[in-house]
Amino acid sequence: MPNIKSAKKRVKVNETKALQNKMFKSRLRTAMKKYAVAVESGDKAAAEVAYKDAVKLIDRAVCRGAVHKNLAARKKSQFTKALNNL
Repeated sequence: MPNIKSAKKRVKVNETKALQNKMFKSRLRTAMKKYAVAVESGDKAAAEVAYKDAVKLIDRAVCRGAVHKNLAARKKSQFTKALNNL
């Protein structure tokens, strides 16, 4: 347990940030799953809507530092290929 005031604050801030990252990543994974379901169903209109949402969340995750930029690029590429193949 930290004794110094700034160290105590860092612990509290880190817990808060970890929770925010966990919530954001959960939202991101949900959006990615929704896109995968839309592609599997073959519904192009639903897939396009889910694609926009997923890509937007992926880009936001990179800005926040929640995911690596290479992962984001790879996922967006995979999503675009799948959408174009519909």
